[in-house]
Amino acid sequence: MRLSRYFLPTLREQPADAVMVSHQLMLRAGLITQETAGIYSWLPLGLRVLQKIEALIRRQHEAFGITEMLMPTLQPSELWQESGRYDNYGEEMLRITDRHQRTLIYGPTNEEMITAIAKRFITSYKQLPQLLYHIQWKFRDEIRPRFGVMRGREFLMKDAYSFALTQDQATEQYETMLRCYLAIFASMGLKAIPAQAPSGPIGGTMSHEFHILADSGESTLFYHQEHDQLTPDDDPKRHLALYACEEELHDDTKASRENIIKKRAIEAGHIFYFGDQYSRAMNFTITTPDGKTMHPLMGSYGIGISRLVAALIEASHDANGIIWHSSIAPFTVALINVKQGDAQCDELSDAIYQNLQSRAIDTLYDDRAMRAGVKFADMDLIGIPLHITVGPRYAQDNSVEVKWRASGTTAICSVESLGDYLNEHLSC
Repeated sequence: MRLSRYFLPTLREQPADAVMVSHQLMLRAGLITQETAGIYSWLPLGLRVLQKIEALIRRQHEAFGITEMLMPTLQPSELWQESGRYDNYGEEMLRITDRHQRTLIYGPTNEEMITAIAKRFITSYKQLPQLLYHIQWKFRDEIRPRFGVMRGREFLMKDAYSFALTQDQATEQYETMLRCYLAIFASMGLKAIPAQAPSGPIGGTMSHEFHILADSGESTLFYHQEHDQLTPDDDPKRHLALYACEEELHDDTKASRENIIKKRAIEAGHIFYFGDQYSRAMNFTITTPDGKTMHPLMGSYGIGISRLVAALIEASHDANGIIWHSSIAPFTVALINVKQGDAQCDELSDAIYQNLQSRAIDTLYDDRAMRAGVKFADMDLIGIPLHITVGPRYAQDNSVEVKWRASGTTAICSVESLGDYLNEHLSC
């Protein structure tokens, strides 16, 4: 993409009403713009990040055998009355009356709707277990939306739902989703810790939040030090057995206190097991192997995708701007022509851009007629992982400078060897 033709409204000044670093940088880097309290438009650069995260989540869900579908944003209120949550959910629920005086709900979550769909089509134990997910916009009318997309009213959510015949199946599904979530966060370069958590308005008997460690995090996490050594491939039972919670462990033993680490963190995902709470309330039954009937055992599993964008920035930034992990960066390479209009620089930059395009490497080509300092500042601000700079100093030798945004390390590379360099250092 040529930046001269791209819509990227970056800001030089710090937004006065933005408190969190992620909110400041998302506005300054041209990812979002606010329309009203807690509601944002996602500008082209921000949309690319959302799409990269969605694609990564889809790949991981497919790898774990979880099936995608799509449910609507609006839900009939009768489903929530049937489950008993219509009056209990609170004022966060946005209720809408259509022209026929029917009450609709802008869905804050989808337990009722997925239960109604499963009830319609699943009638026998032979159709279980099932794990389904979708990615859809949701709305919760927060009384005090703040921190940008971290606590907005409209947000993009990946939510999955499980249906099981037995407790063993239900436990296996819960552990599968835990492994899937840990793999998702790890593939973004994040360390996520599953912490015991209250179920809140979703309900249920087991619940874990996934916390990303970040110095500017909105919550304080207390967790056993062994979490730092665990990987997504470890037995999920090990993750669940180790202490992690937003409350300090109340244990007077010296050993327990010494093993607990206290750090700031941001919640990025939440999983719940609630058994037959919804299937029973909504009279969803299946035939069992012995010819009897039962209510399937269920769970739900959410990742706030739009919130995750802010969490990623909180976890990875510096004084100059965002530092994206290559897996979810809006572009992989920033190609910077520092002397637009110079015949040699233009010719070399265009040739490199065409080569990168032919190799299907996401490239933002800064071909604007602007000062080099402005171009460098913008590329650091928006956080593209690899910068390739073309300027008169090295162009005469048919060479370019490459710089890694995260480390700041640079190297001089001949154009002839640039392809090999990219093959060696880029994962795309």
